[in-house]
Amino acid sequence: MKKYELMAPAGDFSMLSAAVNAGADAVYFGLNVFSMRQAAKNFTIKDLDEIEKICKPKKVKRYLTLNTIIYNHELKDIEEIIKKARKKIDGIICWDLAVVQLCKKYKVPFFISTQASVSNIESAKFYKKLGAKRIVLARELNLKQIKEISKIKGLDIECFIHGAMCVSVSGRCFTSQFLFSKSANRGECLHPCRRSYIVKDEEGNELKIENSRIFSAKDLCALPFIEEMKKAGISSFKIEGRNRDARYVDTVVRIYRKALDKKLTEKELKDSLKEFERIYNKGYSSGFYIKLPTADDFSRTENSFATEKKHFVGKITHYFDKISVAAVKLVSELKVGDEIIIIGDLTGIISSKIEKIEMNRKSIQKAKKGSEVGIKLPKVKKNDEVYVLIKNLK
Repeated sequence: MKKYELMAPAGDFSMLSAAVNAGADAVYFGLNVFSMRQAAKNFTIKDLDEIEKICKPKKVKRYLTLNTIIYNHELKDIEEIIKKARKKIDGIICWDLAVVQLCKKYKVPFFISTQASVSNIESAKFYKKLGAKRIVLARELNLKQIKEISKIKGLDIECFIHGAMCVSVSGRCFTSQFLFSKSANRGECLHPCRRSYIVKDEEGNELKIENSRIFSAKDLCALPFIEEMKKAGISSFKIEGRNRDARYVDTVVRIYRKALDKKLTEKELKDSLKEFERIYNKGYSSGFYIKLPTADDFSRTENSFATEKKHFVGKITHYFDKISVAAVKLVSELKVGDEIIIIGDLTGIISSKIEKIEMNRKSIQKAKKGSEVGIKLPKVKKNDEVYVLIKNLK
């Protein structure tokens, strides 16, 4: 069976560890500059060594995103970044031709970002001639069009399979820039498209509309037709979500890893789609892959339809290896029976259920805010964060 690359987003170390542990073949991440997700925690150049330590044992590839618009006064800075990063990454995702030229100068493999909106075979050939190893195709394409472009020999094709979609589709939107002077093309988007709007003419007449989120696209979910995507000549399957969290990454990577490695049964597909409902989502859509989007592909929520959310309750202060017990300093109530998740930079994410709580060597059913308690847990680390899952939000 053909091995497909599954690429996961990493907005911080906990997401990176979660992606690696869940079975991603590659991760993509930005630095604190020149990243399309400036709201994410992101990384620094100094973090590249630690990223390598986490990824290398499992042979997970590391792709650095430098895919914003670059201005003249920034050329020296971006050259310095590429020089320092070149031996610590497997490739750079970019689209500005200045960055392309610098990648060629320092012999760094580069992939053309979806920001370039490559949507035809001649554009793809042009970037291949420039030296691109891979192209992240425009999101406006259907599977038939992708299959045609994938016939170019020696050029890998990468496509998104899950996550948020911009109302401008491939992401080159100016709404945030016009309203708040925060450019989406510089990674600063404030997502005004997700708000509710009133449609009014110059005379003050208001248009009554069924869904006031007139700019807010549903999230992409390709799982129901992943078998068709496998046949479209795609080499790398990419998950959007550098602004999400480790729980989101863990869930989405685990499910798509299974779906890429085998054909899901009807029950597995149904169960997986149910699991997707638990994490952040604005409703799900097939994007442009199967058919053109309709009014039904616009979201009806400003935030999320997730049926579960996490509530921060405390931090790990110590872990006793011999007895597999963690000491937790609480900032909120914790009780026996709670389902919890632990998130940490090297831990990634661990799920557990509270079977027993001890305080001052006595078993208790409930612990109050401010208490320090002991709970039985798999291996975790000091300063890992503990969350209680709140369920059945719908």
